[in-house]
Amino acid sequence: MGDDKNIFWHSSGVTPADREKLLGQKGCVLWLTGLSGSGKSTIARALEARLVAGGHAAFTLDGDNLRHGINAKLGFSPEDRAENLRRAAEVAKLFADAGMLAIVSFISPYAAARDKAREIVGAERFLEIFVDAPLEICERRDPKGLYAKARAGQIADFTGVNAPYERPESPAAIIDTGAASLEDAVRALLDLLAARGFTPLITEGTPS
Repeated sequence: MGDDKNIFWHSSGVTPADREKLLGQKGCVLWLTGLSGSGKSTIARALEARLVAGGHAAFTLDGDNLRHGINAKLGFSPEDRAENLRRAAEVAKLFADAGMLAIVSFISPYAAARDKAREIVGAERFLEIFVDAPLEICERRDPKGLYAKARAGQIADFTGVNAPYERPESPAAIIDTGAASLEDAVRALLDLLAARGFTPLITEGTPS
């Protein structure tokens, strides 16, 4: 491995303003956090589709998908979870630097790791979204059968069963998927992006 003293950061000749003009948006990261089965991935995919349909460059970074590639060799210990999120944050930062709307869908149970992600991305363009649903609802949904396996002792360190989840203290938005419809959830996040100046307001059925 090379000496860190011989590695230098190279700035681009393309400015954020250049990308904003081209894309009609400002790069940012929407970080969706919540228990397994809370609805993070469903909301992320629906939001991504609505943004693209509205003429915006958006991409979803899903926790399971990244564990098939860049994070394939990481486990679920607190240390591996922290590294999992650090890598995800670095990738999301690159997307935001490119002017894209990065939608990150990770359980990300620990506040310290989410704070580190915010630091990596930059607080001014990091939107922490708490996808909230009671454990009993998440467990009833159990789309991957993971809660059942955790209850049976087949999965260790499973968030909500035998590992903790630390609720965000001051998220940019809380989506209660026990009460809100998918359409309501997407609408709330589109409004948030517009209110923070990352995109123009995307109205129903009208490309921006």
